Amino acid sequence: MKKEIKEELLDELLSNYKNPEDLLGPDGLLTELKRRLINRVLDAELTTHLGYEPHERKSESKNPRNGHSKKTVRSNDGKLSINVPRDREGDYEPRLIPKHQRHFNGFDDAIISLYSRGLSVREIQEHLKEIYKVEVSRELISNATEAVYHEVKAWQNRCLDSVYPIVFFDAVVVKVRHEGRVSNRAIYLALAINMQGHKEVLGMWTSQTEGAKFWLNVATELQNRGLSDIFICCVDGLSGFGDALETVFPKTRIQRCVVHLIRNSLKFVSWKERKAVAADLKLIYRAATKEQAAQALDSFKEQYEDRFPAICKIWQNNWEQITPFFDYPQDIRKVIYTTNAIESLNSSFRKISKNRNHFPHIESLFKLFYLSLKNISKKWNQPIPNWSKALNRFSIEFEDRMPNIES
Repeated sequence: MKKEIKEELLDELLSNYKNPEDLLGPDGLLTELKRRLINRVLDAELTTHLGYEPHERKSESKNPRNGHSKKTVRSNDGKLSINVPRDREGDYEPRLIPKHQRHFNGFDDAIISLYSRGLSVREIQEHLKEIYKVEVSRELISNATEAVYHEVKAWQNRCLDSVYPIVFFDAVVVKVRHEGRVSNRAIYLALAINMQGHKEVLGMWTSQTEGAKFWLNVATELQNRGLSDIFICCVDGLSGFGDALETVFPKTRIQRCVVHLIRNSLKFVSWKERKAVAADLKLIYRAATKEQAAQALDSFKEQYEDRFPAICKIWQNNWEQITPFFDYPQDIRKVIYTTNAIESLNSSFRKISKNRNHFPHIESLFKLFYLSLKNISKKWNQPIPNWSKALNRFSIEFEDRMPNIES
């Protein structure tokens, strides 16, 4: 409820105002007003707890007031020195600023906001000192972000929808300290498009080794969280992924990411010839039908097999997983055959982690990625382009597997 403040009171408060420092400075009016209000609230809390007013004689009270103790707390306005009232028995628990707490919850939010944007602990300390004139310890920052890991675990174990039409799997590589050594660690992500056409990250995982056993555990976890079916899964050649996914979701069609295949192919080509080779590869994946694409691949092999046998082998060996998107109209193919959506997410993760030489442990990395994802996903408020056309197509092709769609 908005509180009406009388003009007379404002006039009195600003009677000695001369410059902005008098109002906004560390010892200005707003800081003093905040301090006085906090003291008044704490005194009122103790009065409610004890059941009688200050200075009121209560001979029958076994727990009288016992003075005040000074306490310094941190806030977005800097440091505040307050007086916390005490009772003789010590069972009064302040609600506004609990015992042992040296900062307001809003201050924690400021720390977490800075942490989520990739600032290191030292940078957060410098920022808070510069803006709020407050020095904070590494321990305080760690404690403020520690509660986030409980959110991460709850998020990672949340229930999922029963069906996701499209799911993209990809990885981002970061440096993490593990068992005393800093090494590259792959963080695998699953980005889904739900029935409403919105992006949704299903989870994050990491493992020292990638293989069928690891992916089987991931797929089983998703199943245990409520996921029963995926129409199309777009991936970039993850080792052992296909066999594991087929075991848990046997009806899912696997689509190899064409963009990744092109990048892998052009690694074998000199800069001088890349433009021409890329144009000839484009004739394959931009063909109107699967048959025409096969003819374009044959033409490519005739032209380049002697010079670039590795490229021809890549496309030939993965042909059945490259071509599922040809079953769909032109305007929705790009949604299916590229992992650009998840690569954009990974790019954001790389940006916010570039200031870190390495992460001290996996937990700190997951905290940062989770907080960053909360910021990134705020922009995911619209369905992906051409989703209504894709959904109409899916409703016919996967009619027996389509769930009831709720708006």
